[in-house]
Parts: sequence; C-alpha cells; structure tokens
Amino acid sequence: MNLGKTLFAQVMDFLPRKTFHRVAQRHNADHRMRTLSCVEQFRAMAFAQLTYRESLRDIEACLSAQTSELYHMGLTEPVARSTLADANERRDWRTYAEFAQRLIVRARALYAADSFGVELAHTVYALDATTIDLCLSMFPWARFRTVKAAVRLHTLLDLQLPEAGAFYIMDRGYHDLARLYALGRAGSLFVTRAKHNMASRRVYSVPVDRSTGLICDQSIAFNNYYTAKDYPEHMRRIRYGYPQSHKSLVFLNNHRELQALTICALHKSRWQVELFFKLIKQHLRIKRFYGTSENAVKTQLWIAVAVYVLVAIIKKELKLNASLHTLLQILSVTLFEKVSLQQVLTEIDMPQNQSDSANQLKLLDP
Repeated sequence: MNLGKTLFAQVMDFLPRKTFHRVAQRHNADHRMRTLSCVEQFRAMAFAQLTYRESLRDIEACLSAQTSELYHMGLTEPVARSTLADANERRDWRTYAEFAQRLIVRARALYAADSFGVELAHTVYALDATTIDLCLSMFPWARFRTVKAAVRLHTLLDLQLPEAGAFYIMDRGYHDLARLYALGRAGSLFVTRAKHNMASRRVYSVPVDRSTGLICDQSIAFNNYYTAKDYPEHMRRIRYGYPQSHKSLVFLNNHRELQALTICALHKSRWQVELFFKLIKQHLRIKRFYGTSENAVKTQLWIAVAVYVLVAIIKKELKLNASLHTLLQILSVTLFEKVSLQQVLTEIDMPQNQSDSANQLKLLDP
C-alpha cells in the first residue's frame, strides 16, 4: 500500500522526537543557528548515511534533485553544502552523542532477550578499540603518531541483560594489571588474553579433560615486583588449544568456579566487537569525512551510530529476519520510493546466506 510517504520519512518516524528535542534543548543546540535546525541537520546527515553520499557537494546535489520531497523528509528548504558544513563545524557534537546513547538504551531493551551463545546470570561486556586513519595535514588535531593522524574508537558492547555483576571481556591490548585488580576489587569479573612475556609462576593446577581442547587450568602468581604489586592476588590461567590451527591461547580471569570451557567461550564472544568494527567501517560513512574539525568528525561519527542503531530498532520492532547489512543495502536504493516500509522490508525478509549468518553481530542482529 502506498502511504504517500517516502521510505526515508517512514524511517524517520521511528525517531523518538520528544527525546531528541529534550536533548537538543539541554545542549542549546539551536542557539545562534539561523538556518538548518538541529533536527534538520540530523535528517540531512542521516540521508547521507543511508544513501552512502561521499561529500557535502554530493549531499547537496542529491537533495536538490528531490525538492518536491524535501518537506516530507522534514527539511524546510534545500540544504546548501556551506550551511551543512557550518552546522557540522559549530553545533556541539555532544547533542548527537547523547541522542545516540538514548537510542542504544532503547535497542538494548529490545534485544535484551537475545542469546549470544553463553548462558550466564551476569551481564557481559566486550571491550575493544579500532583506529580510523586520517590525513595528518588535514586533521592536525588528531595526531596519532609522528607522521600519522587517526581517531580511536573504544567500544563497550553489552551482550546480555539484566545486570547482576558483570564480566568484562578484553583482548591483551587492555592488559593492565592495576586496572584488572581494580575491576576485581569492585566486584566485577574479567576475561582477557595473556601477554607472551608475562612473568608468572604456577601455584596449583586442577585436572582438565584434554579431549575438549583444554590444556591447563591453573592458579598463578606474578613474579615481577611491580606486577605483583599491581595484582597482589592469585589469578586464574587457562590454556586452550585449537586443533584446526594447532595454536593455543592463554586466558586470564578472576572467576574461580566457572567452567574453563565457558571462560574460553566468553572470550570468543569478544570477536563480535571485531565484527562490529568491520561492519562500522563497511556500512557507516566514516571512510570519508564531510569536515576536518574535531567537532565535524565527531558529529558525523555519532549520527552514523545513531542511524545504524535506528535501523536495528526498526528491524526488531517490525520483526524482520533479514540481516542489518541487507536492510541497509535495500534502504540505500529505495529511500525515495513511496511504499510501505513494512512491505518493502518484508519482501526481502528471507533466510540469511551462509556468509551473513556465520559472522553477523548478535547484539543488534541475531
């Protein structure tokens, strides 16, 4: 059924408008901004995100070609690239950061019952980071190394609700014994990879069934004076071997009673963060930035996250089985069609192919 609304307008109908306006008012987002309100800026950037626009000129040209639809998109007039550039430079990026966080809270509630493969009574957080390379001459504020600029995305994925204590799953890049000890003292639990040069000694071992892939399950103490000072208690060390690759990994954690195989499975769930970063770099428009200032870059990043989460919310509320990748691809070429959103997304609501189902992010795409 043709609703008279474009698909873009229907997608924007899922935005919690009252929440957006409250956030905008709290940050005084429209103060001294004569044109392009906060919500119009969001809609223009959301359009660019969903249709994979490459530049401000690209955004301006595409919107100018759809002047009859601008009103239904929530835009009062064509968006000039200079106006959008000015808004990205001047309007505080924290407005969109807070709004994206509100959408994430909504998405967490919708996906709370979804399993991620390990049954626990604890909330599980997966922590990791990725780097987005930038040109140092164009982004001097983002100096990463002597001749390189970059922004670092640190992501903490909540993999289960409700919270009753928490597991923090980290790779060895976050191997900071003082931080791990502080987590334990606060009542949190952690799983991380051991560094190759970690000086420690075995205190005692428990028997393991090597047919499961387990090599050892030990309690260790640290030999070095400073590491022992940072972590004065014993830590659990588990080594697991992968028969296919003939490699083994060593996991450190502070849970004494959980089965060793469950600890290994927990760390495997952290790979979803890496898949999340891969998906971000593929589907969020952060390969090319529309501005070079810190405010413009962060504005684009947070609006991209908000749009991605919004599509995840739509997927759950419309009870769609198609992957987020499929939904984003379909929306990218149909945004100006005047058909029911439910109809167009249901028509492609089919079992995911092998590559989709094997590596899809479970937090927002079961």
